[in-house]
Amino acid sequence: MTRISAFVIIAFLAGLGIGYFARGAVGTSHGTDAHAADLAAIARLDQEDIEVTLSQDPKGLVDVWAEDGVRITPGNPPTVGKAAIAAENEKGRAEHPEFKVLKYAPDVKNLQIAIADGWAIEVGSMEATYRLSAKDNPVTVSDKGMRLLKRQSDGSWKFALVGLR
Repeated sequence: MTRISAFVIIAFLAGLGIGYFARGAVGTSHGTDAHAADLAAIARLDQEDIEVTLSQDPKGLVDVWAEDGVRITPGNPPTVGKAAIAAENEKGRAEHPEFKVLKYAPDVKNLQIAIADGWAIEVGSMEATYRLSAKDNPVTVSDKGMRLLKRQSDGSWKFALVGLR
């Protein structure tokens, strides 16, 4: 087989794969009730994420994660699994008992969602303002990131992977 024909075959197969994913993400299911239900369930997860982040509810901060969820934050190794995420959250609360989130706002205007085969991806930006203690000045952070969501057996969605840059 020549180099050119090998390249053509690889490009063709890559095109098929990309086409299959794009069709699953926005194709025939785009206008269906199932797609609308998925979007509504994802919107509920996004709202729950805002509420539990602002309240710092320990149980709620873990309940938004899939059992095998992975949290990636800059400068730290990935935190893998719901139990590890809960333990990391608890450690943070112990180190900073007065920690308070003053503002948390994922930018839904620039949020992009693609859904395919029980998985969804959200890409967007977020802004948060927090204070480590009552005597500290508020700190505001702006970040861009990606959230990979996984449909659960009950039709709800949970975070499977969250990564910020």
